[in-house]
Parts: sequence; structure tokens; C-alpha cells
Amino acid sequence: MVSEVAEYFDRIAHRYDRWYETGTGRYVDRTEKWLIFSTLRSEGGRALDLGCGTGNYTAELHRRGFHVIGLDASERMLEIARKKLPSVRFIHGDAYHLPFPDESFDVVLSVTMFEFIHRPEEVVAEIYRVLKPGGEVIIGTMNGRSLWFLFKRIKSIFTETAYRYARFYTPGELERLLLSSGFREVESAGVIFFPSFWPFPGLAEKVDRKCHRKCRGLAAFVAARGVKGEGRDSPDNPGRGV
Repeated sequence: MVSEVAEYFDRIAHRYDRWYETGTGRYVDRTEKWLIFSTLRSEGGRALDLGCGTGNYTAELHRRGFHVIGLDASERMLEIARKKLPSVRFIHGDAYHLPFPDESFDVVLSVTMFEFIHRPEEVVAEIYRVLKPGGEVIIGTMNGRSLWFLFKRIKSIFTETAYRYARFYTPGELERLLLSSGFREVESAGVIFFPSFWPFPGLAEKVDRKCHRKCRGLAAFVAARGVKGEGRDSPDNPGRGV
């Protein structure tokens, strides 16, 4: 499945960023970034954009002053990212076996990657390993109970889209995933409550900012944050070198 998903993203890499140029794409991107970066507490340091794709969040981390590395399984997506950000290091790699020593990063950010992995516990364990004590992880995914993405899944039955290969998560599932790997201070939130054809993005954004905590179970996009404990290892997640 990993190679199948990577092959799919290789095929669509040349047109992936076009969606961000649409009205819906601009609203979604702006709103999701607001959620991610209002959740993030760190203001600098070494960051890993895990599943970076064409570098959308890599660029934002870089703009905010982080020393960031992007990693993705699709070489074609990375080619585009490298053209956008020639001064940033991008790595073709595997989220199950991160090519970094223990305690390498202050922040690991992964947005819309976990939908496409089959063993999320192993990936979270790797994230825990490469984070410094006190480091933050933020995982953003599509909500499995959102009406927005129910429509997307139905559409993928008839037309090949990324959602054909995806597994969606609820906020509670993301929280439990982080807690089970030893993360603390775990919290979640969500945005995007109206369907893609909703004609009033200004109103939608007001609802997003007001309801991102208390209504997160209904949101199309959800994010969970956790902090690595100050001790080197969690009880169920011994560190290892590479």
C-alpha cells in the first residue's frame, strides 16, 4: 500500500498545488494553517515536516524561522518542493524508519499524511524517538465523521482520488494514538464545518475560530498536539539510535 500511495502522488504531483489556487482551496489552506499554528507553542528550533508533499507547510515553518527538513515518500512531490525552497533540505524517505538520530527535533509536524499509513503506532513511535524532551508533535488529518469527507469518499469510488487510499481519524482517535505512545499534554481541535459549496467563507471562518474546540468532532479537519516527556523514554516506547 505504501508504494501504491506514493505512485499515486507521483502521478498527480504536477497538478497537486492547483487546488490551492481555487476559492475553496485558499479558504481551506488558510483555515487549516490557522489551526495548526495557533496550536503550536514552539516559536523556533529544528522542525521536521513529515509527509511534506510539495512543501506547503515546510514553507510556512521556514517563513516562521524554523530550521526545517521535509520528508516524503513521493519523489515527484519532492522535486516540486525543492524548486520552491532550494535552501531547504528535502529527503525521500519512509515514515516508519526516520533517518535521524534520537532527539533531533523540537517540532514534528505531519499534516494529511497519517491517512495514508497502515501502522500509525509505529510512525508515532518514530516521531517520539526523534523529538527532543519537551518537543511538540502536531498531527493533522481529515475527520472520519465529517460529512465533507463522506462525500469525498463516495466520489473516490467512481473517480480515483487520494481519498480512495485514505483512512480518516476522529479527534479522540488521534488523542489516544499520542497518549498510547507516551505523549503528554495531549489536546485536539478542528475546523471547517461547512460543505465545500458554502458561498460565505467569511462566515465559515468566524465559525471555525469560535467552534474549533467545542465542536471539533464535527469538523472536516482535525489536529492533535502532544509533548514528549522530559525523560528520555516513555515506558512503552524505548528510544533507539540509528
